[in-house]
Amino acid sequence: MGPDEQLQIMYGTDGRRDLTEFVLPHWEGYRKSYPVRVGNGAQNQLQLDIYGELLDSIYLYDKYGEPISYELWRQLVRLIDWVCENWDQADEGIWEVRGGRQPFFYSRLMCWVAIDRGLRLAAKRSLPAVERWLKVRDDIYHQIHTEFWNEKLQSFVQTKRGTTLDAASLLAPLVRFISPTDPRWLSTLKAIEQNLVDDSLVYRYKTEDGLTGSEGTFCMCSFWFIECVARSGDIDKARFLFEKMLGYANHLGLYPEELGPSGEHLGNFPQAFTHMSLISAAFQLNRSLDERGR
Repeated sequence: MGPDEQLQIMYGTDGRRDLTEFVLPHWEGYRKSYPVRVGNGAQNQLQLDIYGELLDSIYLYDKYGEPISYELWRQLVRLIDWVCENWDQADEGIWEVRGGRQPFFYSRLMCWVAIDRGLRLAAKRSLPAVERWLKVRDDIYHQIHTEFWNEKLQSFVQTKRGTTLDAASLLAPLVRFISPTDPRWLSTLKAIEQNLVDDSLVYRYKTEDGLTGSEGTFCMCSFWFIECVARSGDIDKARFLFEKMLGYANHLGLYPEELGPSGEHLGNFPQAFTHMSLISAAFQLNRSLDERGR
C-alpha cells in the first residue's frame, strides 16, 4: 500500500485486488432468487467506515492482546493521516448503495472512531501522535451533531441534512461516540423504534438505494438495537427482545443476514456480522443483569 493509497474494502483470499463482478444468467439462486453474481461490484467503492473498524480492532488487540509494534504504528499513522485528509468525502457507505455516493452519518462516525482510537493508542503507549488528529476528530464530532441531527425528527439521520433514519446509527453509543443515555441518543433510539422496528425486528433503512427488489429485516441491526436498549437501562425490555431473537435461529443456532416477514432466512447464510452482533448484545445484556444482581 502506497503512502497516499486508500484501503480497498475487500481482497481475494490470495490477496488479489481484482474481484470484478459478473452475472451467471444460466443459474438461479435459492428459491429462484436472482441474479446470481460472481465477484463483487463493491470492490471499487469508497467505504470510509472500514478505517474505524480496522483501528478499533487494533486498539482492542493492543489492549487485551499484545502491544503493537513500531512498524505497525508507522503504518497506522499513514492510515490515520489519510482519514484526516478524506473523511469529509461522500462515499457508498456500509450498505454499499449503488445509487451514487452520499455523505453518510455512519461513515463520519467511523472516521471519528479511527482517529479516536489512534489518539487512545498514542496516549496509552506514549507513541508519537500527529498533533492535528485531535482537531480533525473534534471537527467530525461537531459536524455530526450539527449537520446530521434533524431537529424535526429529533434524531440523527442517514445523510447530511437528510430526513432518512438509518439503523447503522445504532453503533454510535456502542463505539462510545455518545452516551447511551444522552437525551439526543434516547430520542434517536425512539425514532428508530417507531420507524424501523417491526415486532422487535429492525430494517436497516426505508429508502431507495439503487438496488432492485425488497428486503427483509437485518438480524445484525436487530441485535444492535437490543444492545442499545440494554445500555439505555431498560434491561427487562432488552432481555425480552433478545430471547425473542433467539427463536429465529435455525436448529444449529445459526442466523442469516436477513429475516423475511414470516421469519424465513434470507440473504447470506450463515452471516458472520449477525453472530458478532449477537455476541456483543449477549455480553452487554449479561453484564447489565450481573450489575443488578440478576
